[in-house]
Amino acid sequence: MSRAHPGGGATEKLCGKCSSLLSGTEEGKRHTAAAMVIKLYYTTVTASREVKSQQARVICILDSKGVKYELVDISQDNALLEEMRTLSGNPNAMPPQLFNGTSYCGDHMLLEDAVEDNAVEKFLKLT
Repeated sequence: MSRAHPGGGATEKLCGKCSSLLSGTEEGKRHTAAAMVIKLYYTTVTASREVKSQQARVICILDSKGVKYELVDISQDNALLEEMRTLSGNPNAMPPQLFNGTSYCGDHMLLEDAVEDNAVEKFLKLT
């Protein structure tokens, strides 16, 4: 969304959700990043210790970095599993998987690589 100045000239970008001014300021950049929704597709129903451990590690990393995220439990609806696989482009993808909105970020291994490279925000497409 944008707003034109009276008498022509430049336009200002506005947040589509709350109509806040999103000019090129740092505050605008933070606001835009905060408006992005990080989704963690995971499962509460698994017998795999490995999957449980991977999910716990991803949550620990996100929490330690102060990243706000939404948990999507694929065990609640098979359509969510299919959604995760479709969005990731991998028909065999297993949780945990991370997305920024509908944009695929990666799995737990790619997140671990981003942690090592000190590039978690870039990995999550927040910058």
